[in-house]
Amino acid sequence: MARDEINAFLGAGTNYHGKLHFQGAVRIDGNFQGEVVSEGTLVIGQDAVVDGQVKVGQLVLSGRIKGEVEAKNKVVLHKTANLQGNIRTPVLVVEEGAVLEGELVMGSLDTVASVKPQKDSDQS
Repeated sequence: MARDEINAFLGAGTNYHGKLHFQGAVRIDGNFQGEVVSEGTLVIGQDAVVDGQVKVGQLVLSGRIKGEVEAKNKVVLHKTANLQGNIRTPVLVVEEGAVLEGELVMGSLDTVASVKPQKDSDQS
C-alpha cells in the first residue's frame, strides 16, 4: 500500500487510548489501546503495539496485537507480526516467522457468526 493511500497516520513514539473509527486506510506505528472499528484497512507497523479489539475490513500486521481481531475481508500477518488473541476472517495470509497465539476461525463472517462451538457431552 502506497503511503499516499493512507488517510491517517499515528506515528512512532505516540500513545493513544480510546476508540478509533475511520474510513479508507489508517496506519499505526505507535501504541494504541482500545477499540478500532472500520470497514477499511488497518496497517500496523513493525514497531507498533495494539492492545484491544480490532474490527476492520482488512488488517495488515507487522507489529504486535494483543486482543480480538475480526476482519471482514482479509488478515495479512507479515514475518515480524505477533498476534496474541483470536482471529475471525475469511482469508488469512501468514508469512514465515509470524507468531499467532490464539484461535482462528475462517469463513465468511456470516457463516462464522452462525457456527457455534459444540461442547463435548455424554454421547451414549
